[in-house]
Amino acid sequence: MENLARYITNLARNAVQEYVINGKKCDIPAELPKKMYERAGVFVTLKKEGNLRGCIGTFRPVQKNLAEEIVSNAISAADSDPRFPGVDVSELDEIEISVDVLSEPEKIKSRNELDPKKYGILVKGGHQTGLLLPDLEGVDTVAKQIEIARRKAGIQGDKSLEIFKFVVERYHENG
Repeated sequence: MENLARYITNLARNAVQEYVINGKKCDIPAELPKKMYERAGVFVTLKKEGNLRGCIGTFRPVQKNLAEEIVSNAISAADSDPRFPGVDVSELDEIEISVDVLSEPEKIKSRNELDPKKYGILVKGGHQTGLLLPDLEGVDTVAKQIEIARRKAGIQGDKSLEIFKFVVERYHENG
């Protein structure tokens, strides 16, 4: 598992570095670990000095395999998160990367099935969708988790919600 974690975070780092330094997508190795051929949603999170610096992901796979999903979302986290300017070459040594591989979202019947430390959530209200990863600092109740996801989606008031839960496999650099 440790080698897989290192492989996944190194792939994300290589994608960020190649894009920031050369403006290109890195090559996907011809030989991949077995897991990299699977398909899943992936979120790549960049932090600088412990603070969020970029986070982009897909809750369902859009690329042909996990390796492509990681590379695509790592580049987007570095360059396309609307909350931040693109990562600069001078920041690369200060950026810490984590990669979350998501399970298939499962519709819940009751909010009692939720636990913000264990499950991420996806809320849907009409055509609006909001997602919140699990085990985030400061998100310690189901109500708070739902409210943040609702706000991210732009879902107002008491609009009826469909709620889905998912788990993540979280891979951290140096961890």
